[in-house]
Amino acid sequence: MRVDEYEIPEDLLYTKEHEWARLVSPRTVRIGITDYAVKLLHDVVYVSLPEVGSEVRYMQIFGSVESIKAVSDLYSAVSGKVISANRALDSQPELISQSPYSDGWIIEVEPGNLDAEMGQLLKAEAYGALIQGLGRKPSG
Repeated sequence: MRVDEYEIPEDLLYTKEHEWARLVSPRTVRIGITDYAVKLLHDVVYVSLPEVGSEVRYMQIFGSVESIKAVSDLYSAVSGKVISANRALDSQPELISQSPYSDGWIIEVEPGNLDAEMGQLLKAEAYGALIQGLGRKPSG
C-alpha cells in the first residue's frame, strides 16, 4: 500500500519510531527502517550495527543511522539475541536508502517474547494513518 509518496508493505509490522519487522522464520525477525524514515533522512552515509550475539530489548536503542542531514537512533521491534547484522551496510550504507525493505535490512533477531511484542506493533493500515497524521499541518 502507499500513503502519499511512502511505500508501506502490508506483510510487515511497524513501530511508531519508523522501524519495520518481518517474521522470516518461526524464530527469526528481520528489522529495518521504513521508507518514511529513509525519506526523512535522505542519503544514508553510515549505519552503527550491534554485534552478533548481543541482546536487544523491545523499543530500546540498538544502533543508529547517519545521513547527510541527521543521526537517528534505531529501536528494536522485539527483544532477543542478534543472530545476524547486515554487514553489507558497512561498505554500502546507501542500500538502506535504495531498498529499505529488502537489501537495506539492518538486523535479524531470535526473539524471546515474540507473540507479546509483535502484537504491540502496528499493522500497515495503522502505520499509514500514523504517518498521515504526522504530515498534517495543525489547523488554525
